[in-house]
Amino acid sequence: MTLQFTACTYAYRRRRRSPALREVTYRLPAGLTILLGPNGAGKSTLLKLAASVIRPTAGTVTCDELGFASAPYRRAVAWLPQTVTPLPSLTAREYVAYVGWLKGLSRADAWEGAASALRRVELADRAGEKTGRLSGGQLRRVGVAAALVHGARILLLDEPTAGMDPRQRRVFRDILAGLRGDVQVLMSTHDVGDLAEEADHVAVLEGGRILHDGTTASFLGHAPPGTAPGRTAEGAYSALLANEGRPSAVAPPASGAP
Repeated sequence: MTLQFTACTYAYRRRRRSPALREVTYRLPAGLTILLGPNGAGKSTLLKLAASVIRPTAGTVTCDELGFASAPYRRAVAWLPQTVTPLPSLTAREYVAYVGWLKGLSRADAWEGAASALRRVELADRAGEKTGRLSGGQLRRVGVAAALVHGARILLLDEPTAGMDPRQRRVFRDILAGLRGDVQVLMSTHDVGDLAEEADHVAVLEGGRILHDGTTASFLGHAPPGTAPGRTAEGAYSALLANEGRPSAVAPPASGAP
């Protein structure tokens, strides 16, 4: 599927003179894409637009021929916000099945789909556990299962690893890697360590504008000469932010990008 932003601007009412996004044109590529940027860069706003939670002030968001914010659009494009709220009276499987039902699945399909989705995020053994008893990392994985239960083709993740310990982050990375080929993933983070060298593509957002959009290799190529091994992603990210506003800071689109 092709998720496309064309000249998108979004301004919150309280900040009309300082838009959160400024004429962003971006097409989500296949595979796993990391959306990097400091706090306040506009990452959450971009994901909310993609999820049709909000509408652009100007410009368009399209996904193939699906009508923006239509039921087919919202089945194809799933969004996991920063906070996943447990429903203490529901088990993990009941929670995921309930979301599937809300997305239009029959009760039977939602129940069976919930079991399958929980297996995909390695939580089959916790299917019968109340969501209020799950750890933060497990609850986010339940959120991913809920986003996938109805057959979404595009998965939007907003800071999903925030608060996870290193082991939980590793499990989460492995799960996302396992989705390659089936689902396009766009994951926002302000932590350059989150998959930056393992992703297929990297986009960097700052001040409501795209500073870089390309392959992971092209992103890492911005690291200054002599960058210490293991710090390449951090060096590339720092260099892009340091050069913000200069023509050399804006990388050409990846092959096939508009």
